[in-house]
Amino acid sequence: MNLKRILYGGYEELLASEIRGKPIPSHVAIIMDGNRRFAIKHGLSQYYGHLKGADSTEKVLDWSFDLGIKQLTVYAFSTENFDRDDGEKNSIFDLIGIKFDKICSDERTHRRRMRVRVIGNIDILPPALQSSARHAQDITKNYDGVYLNVALAYGGRQELVDATRAMARKIKNGEISIKDITEDTFSKNMYPSTGSVPSVDLIIRTGGDERISNFLPWQANGNECAAYFCAPFWPEFRRIDLMRAIRTYQTREHERQKNTVMRIVKLLSYYGKVEVEDVYRISQRSINVPKKEIVKMIHELAYRNPIIYNMIKW
Repeated sequence: MNLKRILYGGYEELLASEIRGKPIPSHVAIIMDGNRRFAIKHGLSQYYGHLKGADSTEKVLDWSFDLGIKQLTVYAFSTENFDRDDGEKNSIFDLIGIKFDKICSDERTHRRRMRVRVIGNIDILPPALQSSARHAQDITKNYDGVYLNVALAYGGRQELVDATRAMARKIKNGEISIKDITEDTFSKNMYPSTGSVPSVDLIIRTGGDERISNFLPWQANGNECAAYFCAPFWPEFRRIDLMRAIRTYQTREHERQKNTVMRIVKLLSYYGKVEVEDVYRISQRSINVPKKEIVKMIHELAYRNPIIYNMIKW
């Protein structure tokens, strides 16, 4: 057991060193799957699985904000989950309510200035849970340090329908006209009513399934967000799993940035030899990367491609 703990600690430190100093995703969204299967695996009640899952959520909050993630969105209860039996639903609702109440009194909430926002149709939740959710939102409404977005009674398609209805009402009331409807207008009418959540940089799903399940379709699509699917059930999710997900995001982001630099080099090559300074200056319009990183990317591209090497004025 001691050897296992030592190996785990060493691997955790290795992952931490690999992601350190590289871009951290600003907004991470998590599909917390596998509570029931975890309980079955251990021969325990479903309630126990959800209880352990709630504990995992609390730990992931600490890990995420300590790593520098600004926004965390967790899929706590979907519209499809209403099909479950009443006993299971009530136990889930009770657990979520307890966690909301704990957030309000937890010193970490106020030290981090963590704002809590609920996304979904909160009006169809039990009154006690509605009260706890609204209280957590109200207590933290003036905070802007980090953000916890809790998807409750949430469905991605329904969010799009509700946003369309909201804009239709505004058109009918003369608040906006049809020509005012843009992507930005649409975003501003998404959940929550207190201000829409930003685009997602990384989606994580636990439990082994490789699907998004109607989660944040507007915020995730078109943003080239990375997706990380892992086998552990949600109650088994570890800090190394979170860091592996961040490493996946960083690898994808680095490739995206290199592709941008390569396109700039090719474009400038039509006008003669390419100045590194020009590549850096133009790249800042689309990617915010230090000059030394741009130079490093150019060297990587040139090392692999002699044609690009000959384009550069070194």
